[in-house]
Amino acid sequence: MRHVAIIYKRMRPEAAKLAAEIKKWFEKRNITVFCAENIDNSGVTCLFNTIDIPKSVESIIVLGGDGTLLSVARFIENRSTPVIGINLGGLGFLTEISADSCFIELQKILAGDFEIEERMRLRVSVTRDGKEILSHRVLNDAVINKSALARIVDLRTTIDGHLLTHYRGDGLIIATPTGSTAYNISAGGPIVFATAQAIIITPICPFTLTNRPIILPSHVTIQVELAEPASDVTLTCDGQVGCLINSTDQIQITAAATPLRLIKAPDVDPFEILRTKLKWGQT
Repeated sequence: MRHVAIIYKRMRPEAAKLAAEIKKWFEKRNITVFCAENIDNSGVTCLFNTIDIPKSVESIIVLGGDGTLLSVARFIENRSTPVIGINLGGLGFLTEISADSCFIELQKILAGDFEIEERMRLRVSVTRDGKEILSHRVLNDAVINKSALARIVDLRTTIDGHLLTHYRGDGLIIATPTGSTAYNISAGGPIVFATAQAIIITPICPFTLTNRPIILPSHVTIQVELAEPASDVTLTCDGQVGCLINSTDQIQITAAATPLRLIKAPDVDPFEILRTKLKWGQT
């Protein structure tokens, strides 16, 4: 490994401090380091800023939480550069290495003692009047929902051109297995093992109680559009970027061509993370 990037959580002094320490640690080992504070892309907009990570970078270290890693994943949406997640608090679903043990784990990684796990991503696009106005790769989910004051939204949903159903309710979540433990689980969706190849559709507060979550194979094309005019309907990608949806817009979701490659410490147990984060077995 000759060139790494460090992207750290913005406006967190402890993140900047640890980034400087890791940078110095790598440079002592004659490894070139690109270091940058993450960019805040919160809010709903069709355009977002990005960090121009050099093409020569062989791995990217993310300091923060799962939200920071999700934004970095968008910066490298068409690249296969592996990512190392270091959590500044407890363990995360994506940022599994703790700040306290990061130098031990980084030494193992330099020695080749690691695994690379591929996580599928989704390509989400919006077409308006025959023109694509939005295209993002998402690691967790795409969410279509209405504002608090809007009425029930009717979403016509097709799979490979075949009508699935009309989802009437507060909205719809289309998630990856990685995103199954995010908004999807809060809406009553299933937990899917993170490396599975599948797409999850979960309705949000459906008007028809028989509209239940469904797991689809990863090769399908999902298309969603408003079945009737509605205002204040929003598409949000990974909870961070997106746009308002018009009555004639077509939202298309497919598996992205390039998965996210996560560098994993071999001694991290994914089931332990599930038990810890979801408090299974605790009274």
